[in-house]
Amino acid sequence: MSNLVVGVDIGGSHITCALYDTDKKTFQNTRRFRRTVNSQDAGHKILNNWAEAIGETIEDAGENGVFGIGFAMPGPFDYPNGISLIKGVHKFEDLYGVNIGEEIRKRLSFPDDFPVRFLNDAACFAIGESFREPALQHERLLAITLGTGFGTTFIENHLPVAGRDGIPEDGFLYHIPLENATADDHFSTRWFVQQWKEITGENIDGVKQLLQKAEKMPQAKALFHTFGEKLGTFLAPWLFGFRAGCLVLGGNISAAYPLFENPLKNAFKTSGLQINVVLSTNSEDASITGAAMLCNNKFYQTLIPS
Repeated sequence: MSNLVVGVDIGGSHITCALYDTDKKTFQNTRRFRRTVNSQDAGHKILNNWAEAIGETIEDAGENGVFGIGFAMPGPFDYPNGISLIKGVHKFEDLYGVNIGEEIRKRLSFPDDFPVRFLNDAACFAIGESFREPALQHERLLAITLGTGFGTTFIENHLPVAGRDGIPEDGFLYHIPLENATADDHFSTRWFVQQWKEITGENIDGVKQLLQKAEKMPQAKALFHTFGEKLGTFLAPWLFGFRAGCLVLGGNISAAYPLFENPLKNAFKTSGLQINVVLSTNSEDASITGAAMLCNNKFYQTLIPS
């Protein structure tokens, strides 16, 4: 029997797949199968695109094939049942109410009992990082994604944790109030865009543009300093309460980590917190790893009890 599965990372404009060995917990090879996807396309076109990328990945497995497919999928989504609940966000609108698992099996000619499993993309990223060095050395960690939104997943022994150790019932921090707004309003791309507009009157597209400006403009560099200080002050109590040994940073904003590393760590130090901070070297591979591990039955049954 094959030990290989297809791990799938679904983004707003792409699908990326790879073969993963859930026993050895390693990628089968360095090949990644990536396709551009128009998330506002008709549902059948999106599904066909996804199925074709997954099919190419399966062909790469050779005659033994694969024994499952795991998806890192953005929400809202009925993850145990594989049904998309995404609407009102200008992406994947035509897939609302569609059973994605059934549609993928149908397009790839798999039987009804062939494992096609789903989990939130931020959770998959966190699970994947927990199986990779150096985060693998820590029993408890918090993985965050900094980008268009503020994703957070608390992990213990590779499994997401929620509703204990002071962690919110849903396990997320994006909705926690902060300075008359929410954490998501402060630790996301739009905070940088809004702040830069207030400071300079200039419109920017995102953090990548601001990162380039920071080389010559002290106002831009100061903005990253403020971001790191605020992020560290906000996270410290949650990291303390969870007794995390590691903080993993991912997402587009993490590319600017050298500009907010010192204020982040200084804020931790001021709070009396000692913790290892790890910058994800490949967030997409981490998400694919977490998605692929959904096809490990023992792991999945612990993650989502029947």
